[in-house]
This record gives sequence, C-alpha cells and structure tokens, in this order.
Amino acid sequence: MTALNAIAEDGSEKDLPLDGFRIGVTSHRRSQDLIEALERRGAEVLHAPALKIAPVREDQSLVEDTRAIIAARPDLCIATTAYGMRRWCEAADTFGIGEQLLETLSSTRMFVRGPKARGAVRAAGLADVGISSDETTSTLVDMLLAEGVRGKTVAVQLHGYTDVRQLERLRMSGATVLTVTPYRWVKPDGADRLPKLIEAACSGNLDVLTFTSAPAVDAMWSTAHEMGVYKQLVESLKTTVATAVVGPITAQPLIDAGLQPLIPERFRMGALIRLVCEHLALNHVRRLDTVSGSVELRGRSLRINGEPVDMAPAPLLLLRALIGAGGAVLSREALSDLLELRGSVHALDMTVSRLRSALPDTRLVETVVKRGYRIRV
Repeated sequence: MTALNAIAEDGSEKDLPLDGFRIGVTSHRRSQDLIEALERRGAEVLHAPALKIAPVREDQSLVEDTRAIIAARPDLCIATTAYGMRRWCEAADTFGIGEQLLETLSSTRMFVRGPKARGAVRAAGLADVGISSDETTSTLVDMLLAEGVRGKTVAVQLHGYTDVRQLERLRMSGATVLTVTPYRWVKPDGADRLPKLIEAACSGNLDVLTFTSAPAVDAMWSTAHEMGVYKQLVESLKTTVATAVVGPITAQPLIDAGLQPLIPERFRMGALIRLVCEHLALNHVRRLDTVSGSVELRGRSLRINGEPVDMAPAPLLLLRALIGAGGAVLSREALSDLLELRGSVHALDMTVSRLRSALPDTRLVETVVKRGYRIRV
C-alpha cells in the first residue's frame, strides 16, 4: 500500500483524500470514531481531548436536579441532545428514580432541538410536540415564547455548555426554569496532551483542528492563556490552521475570537469529515507541471511523478511557497521572512541547499541571479 492509495478488496485503488494532512482532534466522547474515520482517509491525527465527561455516580447534582424536576412536574420540557437524553434516563435508573422521571416527562409537552434528540425521546417511550427548524436552542425558545410561558414551569436538559441567554429569555417571560445537566465536563487524564496540540497549531504543524463541543474550545482557550500563547494561537488559526466544528453552538466560541470555522450544513460527524476533505482538497493541494515532471503537494506529503519524497519542515515550507507561485520568482527577502530567518542570507542558502538535496532532480529549484528563486515549469 502506498501513502496515497490503498488497495480495495476488489484489487482497485481508492483515493485517500486526507493523505499528507495532519488533523487535530479535541473530542473525548466518540473520539475513536472520528479518529478512525480520519485515518481511514489517510490523515495523521493528533488527539488531545480538551475535556471528558464526568462519571454519573460522581455527579450528585444530577440526581438532585432530577428529583427537583420530578417534584415540580413541569408543564414544558426541552431536550437538547440525544446523548444527554439517554444519559439522563440511564442515570435516573441508576439512582432508582427512572420510572418516576419517565412518568413526569410523559405528562409534559416535550420540545426537541433536532432529529437525534427526537429519536432519543421517542426511544424512551415519550412523544414530542415540536422540533427546532435549525437544531438550535434559541429557535426552540422562540417557539415556546410564541405560545406563552408566563406562569409555567419549564424543564431544560442542558448539554454540558449552558446557554445562559436562552434560560434568561424564558425567565424574563415569566417562566419558572429548572435545568438538568446529564453530563458535565471535567479535565481529562494526560494533562500534557492539549498543550502539545496547541504548540503544534501555533507552529503551523497542523492543517485542521476539529471540535465537537463548545466547552472544548473554551478549555483550549484557557490552556493557551495559561501557556501565554493565546494571541499566537488565534493568529495561527486565522492564517494557517483551519478550524472545523460539528455545528453552530460549537462554533460560537471560535467566532467570538474572530475566527471563521468550517461548519457543515448537517450537524453530524460524517458531514464534518466530508467538509474537511473538501476544504483541504480545494485549498491545500498544490499541483504543478514542471521540468522535473508532475509535482503534487498535499499537506506534508510531496510526490514527484507519483513517487513520494521525504522532506524536512523548513525545505517543505519553502517548496510550498515556490509551487504556490506557479513558476514566478520569489525574492530572497520574501522567502527569508516566510522562514522567519530575519534576513539571514546564509540560513536561506542552507535551506535552499537542503531542499535541492532532497529532490530527485536539483534543476527543479532555479536560482534567479539578484532576484530570488523559482520553480522551473
């Protein structure tokens, strides 16, 4: 099997769209599914869970909040996530109040944030009366406010990241709001993994950084502040490393920091993976016909006439810039700035020499006297 192509069961080759790319994964729950899907497509994955979900038996507030909702017998209930709904029911069973919870919820008017939450509600033997058109809590709250909530009790199943504004909208409209958080985020084991992922992002040694929860973004920001690299991280995510999220709620902390993350139209992991593949193929694959043959650069994977060429990071960065110029001359000053060599002529010459020595044909990189360098097309 080559790095670019895998042999399918029928003996044919299938493309690996993420070959040569390095992708960061910050999720804890279902992270293995995401990692395996990315690796099957050829990616190198750096995994650093920013947060993990606390064990049910350690979450005393969960049982207390559940008992409060059972006692209040709410008029309305919002289910925000399928996982949260399932975990809530399972936790109630663990604490011996599962039947009471289901009896209470069966007498409420259930509203769900999306199809997956609806599936979990119905799997529990319950019925819903409304669903958000865009899978957001704010749209659900709009629906409730439109029919009136004054004097009513509303139970809200949260999803590990409290949308305080939506809760306040309900309270300001006269509702009594009770909340339950079936899963809470805590710091994961292996505390050094997230700082290493942040360092990789700051140095441009990632192509995409993925998130499946807003708390994970907040945890990354907090860790970056502790490391003293928050501004550097944000700048890298604006210019070098793309961010990709599973939906708009997860995207918000990134948007608040001035970033424009990739958001799939369908808020599903499969759609997220497809969007990452499309983005990298469109923006980060460089192909050029040269005097040495066909050159293809995919992330950190270089091929010349279909053959892989190993290359160190600095020469590879230099080659990427030259390929991007499409045969035009790049000045020594521009290349020196790109490599952060602070104008060192010797350091640039050494990098060019290392680049040429790694290539199967040294003629590929041409010196243009008193001007700079270019790829010979």
